[in-house]
Amino acid sequence: MYQEKIVLCGASSYEEKYYFNEDFAALPEDIRKELKILCVLFVSEVGGILTLEFEEDGTLCFQVSSQENDFFFDEIGSGLKIKAIRKEKQELLASLELFYRVFFLNEEMEHA
Repeated sequence: MYQEKIVLCGASSYEEKYYFNEDFAALPEDIRKELKILCVLFVSEVGGILTLEFEEDGTLCFQVSSQENDFFFDEIGSGLKIKAIRKEKQELLASLELFYRVFFLNEEMEHA
């Protein structure tokens, strides 16, 4: 069982790079592409660094940071963008959390 937060993916406006944790290679290709688009568009719009991380309990969190002297980073826009993503991508985010809980935390799925 994982003890720390596990990074799913992330992007940096400083290095203009995208990162995907290969531990999640079992995710379907279209989901991996959607995550890449989500992260890259986020940092291109507001700047800084975005990582999507799983908490110990399987909750998916958006972690945003910026360099100390980055006057172009839009902190307010960052918060608004995360709120919009959580609303628009609710189903995707819930599916990712379920995937993590089942395949990484070995939780049993509840049957309806």
